[in-house]
Amino acid sequence: MKLLIINGPNLNLLGTREPEIYGSQSFESYLQELREMLDGEEIEYMQSNHEGDIIDFLHGADCDGIILNAGAYTHTSLAIADAIAAIQIPVIEVHISNVAAREAIRHTSLIAPECKGTIAGFGLNSYFLAAQAFIMDPSLR
Repeated sequence: MKLLIINGPNLNLLGTREPEIYGSQSFESYLQELREMLDGEEIEYMQSNHEGDIIDFLHGADCDGIILNAGAYTHTSLAIADAIAAIQIPVIEVHISNVAAREAIRHTSLIAPECKGTIAGFGLNSYFLAAQAFIMDPSLR
């Protein structure tokens, strides 16, 4: 199975950005661990702080499933929601923190209705759980 992880704005700062919320591990370090845990699965990774790039990543994706952490765009981007709706590849929304336990603005996801599901609040392991969902559930392929 080929999976694509797309991270949105500020996620390039994982490991140094608000470690009390997001932890102290960089995503690159976690990605190496994730690839080892998912031995045999192909994991591609893209990150951008720009909304249009994320839309282009979604439009150009060539994979079996997308794991998307749109960061703050989750709560503001109708354009990303429309891009998810426009493609045939299933998308799982992920968040490192429990967005429901944070500021009220983070309680609403504009992309969730277009995604197969949402996983939030399990730290970086939210990505592993999303990958497991794709691997274990044939209806997501």
